[in-house]
Amino acid sequence: MNFPIQNRCLNCHEVILPSIGWRAIFSVDKEQLICPVCEGKLEKIEGEQCRICSRPFGNIDMKFRRDDLCYDCFRWEEDPEWRGYLVRNHSLFLYNDFLKEVIANFKFRGDYVLARIFSAFLKQKLTEIAPDLFIPIPLSDERLYERGFNQASAILAEAGYHPENVLSRIHSEKQSKKSRSERIHLPQVFQVNPNVDFAGKKVILIDDIYTTGSTLRHAAKLLKVAGAASIQSLTLAR
Repeated sequence: MNFPIQNRCLNCHEVILPSIGWRAIFSVDKEQLICPVCEGKLEKIEGEQCRICSRPFGNIDMKFRRDDLCYDCFRWEEDPEWRGYLVRNHSLFLYNDFLKEVIANFKFRGDYVLARIFSAFLKQKLTEIAPDLFIPIPLSDERLYERGFNQASAILAEAGYHPENVLSRIHSEKQSKKSRSERIHLPQVFQVNPNVDFAGKKVILIDDIYTTGSTLRHAAKLLKVAGAASIQSLTLAR
């Protein structure tokens, strides 16, 4: 007698019980990678948001808002050195305690398979954006050696997209150890492959977490100077 294979949640490893009901019977089966309990802990970013960085306005004091921009993005756009390079950042979820732990397990403890949890969410958003090039934010060679893989490339690849590794990174201290001011005033931390033709291309940058936006804007500026038509970004967490 053959018993059905039981799906287990990639995060908590509990058995995922199949859906019951007419909708489940007649719908096309899709792979269940995360249980309803864990998925329920992912807080989707919804409602009114900053036009550029996706910061939910419902979570901030009105004094930190300037029309359709949060105060952080307002300051970036006020600076002629950075204005207009990053058209829009799309973040999928709030960086709550649950997602912080998932990303830590994936990113720092080598649990690569967790990248698959986000595949369906990533595909949906990338289909809406429809970019020409999918560019992961790179790690330095030293950081890549430490982790064994680039988390941004991993979430792209597991979602079925080809990462264009056209950026390289100069090794520096971990971003998490820097203050906000230090992150914003970093010298250029990326180099771009001079043999790639970016002319007229719509680019999407992929990373795991949006914090100050400094990393993404450094990359966006470099790509814009190299000829890209527009640069947006997509991160798992905000």
